[in-house]
Amino acid sequence: MADYQNIFTQVQVRGHTDYGVTEGTNSEPRYNVTATSHFLGRIGDAQLGPVYLGWSGVASLICGFIAIEIIGLNMWASVGWDPIKFFGQLPWLSLDAPLPEHGLSLFMPLNEGGWWLMAGMFLTASILLWWVRSYRRAISLGMGTHVCWAFAAAIWLYLVLGLIRPVMMGSWNEAVPFGIFTHLDWTNNLSLVYGNFFYNPFHMLSIVFLYGSALLFAMHGATILAVGRYGGEREIEQITDRGTASERAALFWRWTMGFNASMESIHRWAWWFAILCPITGGIGVLLTGTVVDNWFLWGADNGFARF
Repeated sequence: MADYQNIFTQVQVRGHTDYGVTEGTNSEPRYNVTATSHFLGRIGDAQLGPVYLGWSGVASLICGFIAIEIIGLNMWASVGWDPIKFFGQLPWLSLDAPLPEHGLSLFMPLNEGGWWLMAGMFLTASILLWWVRSYRRAISLGMGTHVCWAFAAAIWLYLVLGLIRPVMMGSWNEAVPFGIFTHLDWTNNLSLVYGNFFYNPFHMLSIVFLYGSALLFAMHGATILAVGRYGGEREIEQITDRGTASERAALFWRWTMGFNASMESIHRWAWWFAILCPITGGIGVLLTGTVVDNWFLWGADNGFARF
């Protein structure tokens, strides 16, 4: 197969294409179109493909394309169909949520939120279908479904922002617009309207898990790279037949930290920290305006904010 070793031995082996396992995949057809890329080989595996989409993958791509088209064409129309203005002003362009007077209506003028609702429906369908695809591929390959549930954690936050909280608040206008800076403006306004979001304990937890997962991934990645010259990136081999790479890494961490996570447990720690970031963040957003109207006053009442 097309292979990549590490930064110390930049060797790209271009042999026969690796099509992966065939047992236990339900004999589902794959599109065995493959290629190799020298650039990709410098940062990872040089092989591209084969690709399997299935009905869920095809449907996901179609729904995602429709959503992006709706958003993009509305943004383009907002600058008078001028391509130069479109690309120049793209970070500031937006497809806004429906006007407040429409509440949770599913039928409204297209230019008053109808396009936003339609784009959101297709985008949500695309994301959920892609989750179905990832889950079915994992089961087909006999893998665990850890990636799928990590993806679901991010989907939870997305649904809170665009569906669950607006429904609980009784208005689509509470949802996030489609746009880069307008998205940031929405986040800032949420904090201003509801009394400083930084006093939200679930926001605090989300930041803890955000920084924590970044730190854990950096520590693990740095450790494996540091023992890469001893084959540390071949983690399964190091687990089943402990070699000098894992011995050195373990000794280093016991010398510097007094404790060493195993090659399995560090991934579990990182997985939990990563998924808890959007989960706790979603809870914090969901409680804002539905249960708590002013996070600073709530914090003052509970003893960790002062006037």
